[in-house]
Amino acid sequence: MTTDVTIVGAGLGGLILARVLHVHGIAATVYEAETSPTARAQGGMLDIHDHNGQLALRAAGLTDRFRSLILPGRQALRLLDRDGTVLFEEPDDGTGGRPEVQRGELRRMLLDSLPAGAVRWGRKATGVRSLGEGHHEVTFADGATAVTSLLVGADGAWSRVRPLLSTATPRYFGRSFVETYLFDCDTRHPAAAKAVGGGSMLALAPGKGIQAHRESGGTLHTYVALTEPQDWFAAVDFTDPAAAIARIAQEFDGWAPELTALITDSDTPPVLRPLNALPAGHRWDRVPGATLLGDAAHVSAPDGEGANLAMYDGAELGEAIAAHPDDVEAALTAYERAMFRRSAETAADAARLHELMFGADAPHGLITAFTGDEQTA
Repeated sequence: MTTDVTIVGAGLGGLILARVLHVHGIAATVYEAETSPTARAQGGMLDIHDHNGQLALRAAGLTDRFRSLILPGRQALRLLDRDGTVLFEEPDDGTGGRPEVQRGELRRMLLDSLPAGAVRWGRKATGVRSLGEGHHEVTFADGATAVTSLLVGADGAWSRVRPLLSTATPRYFGRSFVETYLFDCDTRHPAAAKAVGGGSMLALAPGKGIQAHRESGGTLHTYVALTEPQDWFAAVDFTDPAAAIARIAQEFDGWAPELTALITDSDTPPVLRPLNALPAGHRWDRVPGATLLGDAAHVSAPDGEGANLAMYDGAELGEAIAAHPDDVEAALTAYERAMFRRSAETAADAARLHELMFGADAPHGLITAFTGDEQTA
């Protein structure tokens, strides 16, 4: 294959694509805005699903290495009422299909699986333009450029590659997360640690919730959900961590102290994470020599599928290119047709999940979904 593959973005999806291409003897260059693999923290836990993320890792030939990263027991799930009462609990018996790993360790594994020099660090894409006949030029913040006959935007929700294919942009959908961390939880925060348990914990009410996960090293990673307009959050002074924490905690007045401690006792400043999504069913007309994957193609409400879907996109695109080495357009057409369908289905599922988690019937609708028992609601 003589086509040069250029991937913008060294997230999980872009790295899986590069790895699958490498397995098939196809070279790719990945351009990443971050200056190094350790330039920033890579987020918390990921549950890697057997119907998409694990299939991508299998296509990449990395299943055994992935299994060495799994943290036992983290698939345990509990749903608490606002007073701390356990409403639903599911232990991790080792048979679930969603094992948990640290995102940073998974990314490091993917980086280590690529040839030296495959990732070019410190190359922030600022724009792209078509040169005609399926060729495109990427411009970087340092003034450098790269010309390619196959350009893949794997650069997230605010993709610089997307405008080449689509005029759509993500829009705020009315909810934000506020991120906090508790460290050395069993010693320093025992009540909160007991409430969260060994895996993940959800404490939900209409329009709000506290979601926490036990990570490695005794860390509790929390996302506090609030359904408020952006102006509401703009009035919270996140440059003053104590004031911001107090304001966010105020929305959970009367909740069990072991739950609100996940906010008030944070060992890190709170970080605002507005939630944005592309239009449901986002798609574009075929543009020769270019495509998108992951959040660049279909960012939606977070539901545990984002990273999995990005990896699956990357693997499917890599396999399609390998299957059509002399007809890139056939590969991209086949990939996009399937990707559009599954991303639309996933976005619809995510919207339904958010309604169960934060809608008027929360948390009872979610319990019913877990148990199938209408009496629970």
